[in-house]
Amino acid sequence: MKVLVTGTAGFIGSAVAKKLLDRGDEVLGIDNLNDYYDVQLKKDRLARILDYPDFNHLQQDIEDPAAVADAFRQFRPQRVVNLAAQPGVRYSLENPGVYVQSNVVGFLNILEGCRDAEVEHLVYASTSSVYGANTNMPYSVQQSVNHPLSLYAATKKTNEVMAHCYSHLFRIPMSGLRFFTVYGPWTRPDMALMTFTRKMLAGEAIDVYNFGHHRRDFTYIDDIVEGVVRTLDKVASPNTEWDGQHPDPATSSAPWRLYNIGSNRPVELNRYIEVLEDCLGMTAEKNFLPMQPGDVPDTFADVDSLIEDVGYKPETRIETGIARFVDWYREYYRV
Repeated sequence: MKVLVTGTAGFIGSAVAKKLLDRGDEVLGIDNLNDYYDVQLKKDRLARILDYPDFNHLQQDIEDPAAVADAFRQFRPQRVVNLAAQPGVRYSLENPGVYVQSNVVGFLNILEGCRDAEVEHLVYASTSSVYGANTNMPYSVQQSVNHPLSLYAATKKTNEVMAHCYSHLFRIPMSGLRFFTVYGPWTRPDMALMTFTRKMLAGEAIDVYNFGHHRRDFTYIDDIVEGVVRTLDKVASPNTEWDGQHPDPATSSAPWRLYNIGSNRPVELNRYIEVLEDCLGMTAEKNFLPMQPGDVPDTFADVDSLIEDVGYKPETRIETGIARFVDWYREYYRV
């Protein structure tokens, strides 16, 4: 297939593009390579796929409507994976405008491109953060997401609503994936695993929020990529039994679907750190701190609908995933 992937210099985007190229798809990547974090890391991720003959990359911003429209017009993708976004809960407290521009305006441009190109299927990234103040575990796509706790979460909920409008109006199949905490080789420097490893190897103390008691549905990158590609291959269809009197929040009379994508195995942060200590062969000095604003105490994904619809099977345990990350970290940073 011809697949347009946005965010191809990113952690998940570069891995998804590589998976598609390895199976023989033609991929056009879009990424602005901004300096939110280390640009060299982004370039090195891209370097893994630049030599594929069926890959082309555009360094541009999805916030630019003319550039996005031109990319769709020239490439004419059959399917689209939108992973470009301004990530991070904490940074949204400092620079909220960036989130609206990238995650809302940029997504609108992608939707318009899909409409004009009559795309067969759009898969886009949402987040577990949309569950916000909800404490009913495990999080289910059948639950309300009306109480987000950060602007980042609010922009991602907005994406889900915008996608439904376009799917309803123009009958474009669209699937939203609510990512739970993704980790593994090539992860972002602002993610906990990277921060902890860097500080521990430098002999510095690590900051452990909520005193290490919050739990996360840590999901290994390979499991995430497999789920994204399986979802892309399963074109969203209308729910023929959808009832406006008793509306299902995760489906529609339009070809629109929402899924959780996580490991379905929440792990306490203290245990996560213990595994990292074992893999590094050292004990971390810890600064125990209270919860940060905008954060949530736990995440736990109900992934039954993704398993049923696409055969998603998250299998990587944190002991395996963190060991692979540490091996990559030592090689990449020559530690």
